[in-house]
Order: sequence, then C-alpha cells, then structure tokens
Amino acid sequence: MHAATEDSSTEKGNRRLVAKLLGVTALSFAFGFALVPLYDVFCEVTGLNGKTARPGNFTVGGIGAISQSSAQFVDTGRVITIEFTDTVMPGLPWEISPPTARLDVHPGELHQVTYRVHNLSGEPIVAQAIPSVSPGVAAASFNKLECFCFTQQALAPGETKELPLVFTVKPDIDKGVHTITLAYAFFNTDGAKPASKQELP
Repeated sequence: MHAATEDSSTEKGNRRLVAKLLGVTALSFAFGFALVPLYDVFCEVTGLNGKTARPGNFTVGGIGAISQSSAQFVDTGRVITIEFTDTVMPGLPWEISPPTARLDVHPGELHQVTYRVHNLSGEPIVAQAIPSVSPGVAAASFNKLECFCFTQQALAPGETKELPLVFTVKPDIDKGVHTITLAYAFFNTDGAKPASKQELP
C-alpha cells in the first residue's frame, strides 16, 4: 500500500515536471519569434544600428561609392575596412551571399552593396534580417540609409533576390576604429504557420 502511494506521488511529480518543461519550451519559442518586432521598436526608440535613418535623395550605383551631396564631408585621409558576415538561423532554408568579404571606405562616402538571397525550399517564406555592428563604439557612426533589414523580405519557392544596402560611415567615427564588422542574422518570421499558407506581398 505504501509503495503504491509512493508510485502515485512520483507519477504526479513527473507529470508536473513535464508540464512545466512544456510551458518553458512554449514560452521560449514565442519569445524567439517576438525578438524581431521587439528589436525594431528598440532601435526606433534608441536610434541604434541606423534604424531611424531613411533613404535620402541620392543616386545609387553598384558596389562602391555613389553620388552624394557636395555638403557631405569625406575624410580621404582615413580608410575604414568594412567586413560583411551573415548567419542563417535554424528554420530558414535560405542561402545568403554577402556582397564581398571586405570593403575599404573613406568616412563620409556613400556606398551601396547588394546581398543575394535564395530560397532553397519549395515553399514561400518571409524572413527578417537583424543587423549588428562591432565594435560597439562604431555602431552610432555606421549609418544605414537604405537597408533590407528595415522590412521583412518574402521569397517565393526557389526565388532569388538582390537586397540593397546603402550606408555611410560618419566622419566623426572614433579615431581608434579601423575595422567595422557588419553582421546580419536572418530569421524565419513565418512562425508556427505552414509556409504554404503565407501570402507574398
């Protein structure tokens, strides 16, 4: 009788533990999908990572410097190396090709580069890119004027897109900064809904 009571208590304890673990898993999953909109709100409030900047009136060209206002000061005496990296997070069957591994720029110059993204799956998928800039002291001086990270990106099955990025490094950047790493993490924003039910804009 005593053994049966102990078995019943153990079984109830195990059920409670499983329920708690499932709850933690569900909350973690929900938090992961909430990161993208939370990041957008945070950046709009704080101005981090150039989220408050929007495209200006300038002409865009290929990779490298593009036309700009003559009022913009360009520090030709300094060269900053921009390194491009990307990470495709689990659950996103995309292939990402950065424009180049490294690009040398003068502070104050406007530059445009293009990321190529390819949907490897047979389903339409919507994703979001989250940028980060390092070292942290350079983040406020790396100004994204146009960026695919400002909005979600939708790709049809097997589709390839060219995603533009227009940026400038402000001339007032810390004198000790010689290299800036721009990293993008690409997330699937479709959530738990099947990709086949997502409508492309």
